[in-house]
Amino acid sequence: MSWTVWLSLLTASVVISFTPGAGAINTMSNTLREGWKRSAWGVLGQQIALIVHVAIVAAGVGLLVSRSPLLFDGIRYAGAAYLVFLGIRLIVSRPDAIESDTDPITPRPRESRWSLIRRGFWVNILNPKAIVFFLAFIPQFIRLDQPALPQYLILIVTVVVVDVIVMWFFFAAAARPFQKFTRTPRGQRTLNTIFGVLFLAMAVLLLFLH
Repeated sequence: MSWTVWLSLLTASVVISFTPGAGAINTMSNTLREGWKRSAWGVLGQQIALIVHVAIVAAGVGLLVSRSPLLFDGIRYAGAAYLVFLGIRLIVSRPDAIESDTDPITPRPRESRWSLIRRGFWVNILNPKAIVFFLAFIPQFIRLDQPALPQYLILIVTVVVVDVIVMWFFFAAAARPFQKFTRTPRGQRTLNTIFGVLFLAMAVLLLFLH
């Protein structure tokens, strides 16, 4: 892969990562609930899903998904249902302390690393439009007259590194100032509702925007 092609790939990856989506919402929500450092586990799960998406496209399965309305819609509905589940769970979740809206919140058990990774993975993997996007995105940077594996490795490393930087150092960092609102039950309820509604909105977009 030439430097010119790689720079084009880098630019495209930055633009893609800065486009708000379910991954960004999940990252910011994790930051508010678990802290900036621990939100990295959710970001890791999202990157694993991203690698799987690229592998699916590289293996030719992505073309099958894009050409099969039944398979595409099945994944799409599953993804929307999962986002709805996350949204409703946040909206109806109770604050960690409910004595009053001014009392500090009692520390709660932290969510496990595996749980954060798993949720990040499912948020990203259950999006068939990501596969269709990579179907259009990847061929622009892969030359058929050169060995495929090194090119795919460069592509994956570039996309993952850029996405980690944007997710953790932009979206997660952007949520940090709002952590002060999680110190009271009222603030926690408000933030849970906001992010719950955002998850529901992403589900609607996944279902109705073609």
